[in-house]
Amino acid sequence: HPQVIAEKTAERCLEVRRMHPTWGPVKVRAYLERIAPGTGWPAASTIGELFDREGLTVKRKLRRRSPPSSAPFAHCGAANDVWCIDFKGWFLTGDGKRCEPLTLSDAYSRYLLRCQDLRRNDTDHVWPVLDAAFREFGLPHHLRSDNGSPFASRGVGGLSRLSVNLIKAGVMPERIAPGKPQQNGRHERMHLTLLQEVANPPANSLREQIKRLRDFQRFYNEERPHQALDNATPAERYQPSPRRFDGILREPDYDDDCTVRRVRHNGEIKLNGNMIYITAALVGEPIALAEDQQGWTVSYGPLVLGTISHRGDRLRKPKSKGCGLEDNAARCPQGPQPTQQQT
Repeated sequence: HPQVIAEKTAERCLEVRRMHPTWGPVKVRAYLERIAPGTGWPAASTIGELFDREGLTVKRKLRRRSPPSSAPFAHCGAANDVWCIDFKGWFLTGDGKRCEPLTLSDAYSRYLLRCQDLRRNDTDHVWPVLDAAFREFGLPHHLRSDNGSPFASRGVGGLSRLSVNLIKAGVMPERIAPGKPQQNGRHERMHLTLLQEVANPPANSLREQIKRLRDFQRFYNEERPHQALDNATPAERYQPSPRRFDGILREPDYDDDCTVRRVRHNGEIKLNGNMIYITAALVGEPIALAEDQQGWTVSYGPLVLGTISHRGDRLRKPKSKGCGLEDNAARCPQGPQPTQQQT
C-alpha cells in the first residue's frame, strides 16, 4: 500500500512512544523531526493510527468546559512579562519522605526556571529560590501566584512578607482569583506533565525523586516539543530578562507631594492623632498617603492599599475587581489528551 509505514520508521515511532507514554502523535512526530530532520516522517494522523493498532492509545470522553471569559494573558506578550509560581502539592516517596516541589516558569515561553523540592513552604525557604532565579535570569515584570501562603495573605492588599520582597526587588505580585486555577492554566498544565513524568509512581527514595525533578526540568525545557509553541521547545523561545537583579531590596520612592509614614512594629501608623492599623507585613516599611477631598489614599509602591477618610480611624480596602485574565482554561485538562474523540 502506498501509504504504509516502513517497518523501520514504524518501530522508531513506537520506540519514542514507549519512552514517553504521555506523548501524542503530534509531539512524537515533532520530536523525531528535530533529532532526524532529513527523514521523511509520516503525518501525525498516520502515526496516531499506528498507535491505535498497537494498543498504545488511551481514549477518554471529552468533558464539556466553559469558554474563557476573556483573552488569555492579555499583557503577556514576551518572555519575562509574567512568571508563574506554585507548589505542585506534596506526595510521599517510596521511603516515606515527603516531597513538595516548588515550580517557577515563564508564562510566555513555558520555560521552567525552577523545579525543586523544598523542606518547608514558607518565605524563608521560597525567597532564596526566587533570589537565585532573579540573579540568573533577571527580573520579570509580574509574578503570578495563587492566594495561599507564602505568596499572599488575607491582610490589606493581600500582602505577605514574600510579596513585599517582590515589590522591593522591582516585581509586581499578581494573584489569580480565589478558586480559579484556570487563570494560571499554563502552569497547572505543566504540573500535570510533571506528575505523569516523575511522580506516577513516585521514586523509591527522596534522593532519587530530586534527581528526577532535575532531569525533568532539563528535558521539559530542551527536548520536549510544545504544541502551543509550534512544536518548539521552551529553551528555543526563552531569553533572559534585560532587567538585571543585584540582590538589593530597595524601599519604594514616592513623590514629594505625598505624606510618608513608616509602619510601626505593631502594623500601625499614626495619622492626625489616631493609630490606624495597616498590616503586619509592612512593619518597618514606608507607605505613601495622598490626600484628596475623600481622605487619604494609602499606597505601598505601585500597590494601592485603600483609603482613610478624614474622620476615619481605619483603612478601608478598595473594592475588589476581577483580574480579567484567563490562562486558556479550555486547554488545561486534568488527564492526557485523547488522540480521537469518542462518538
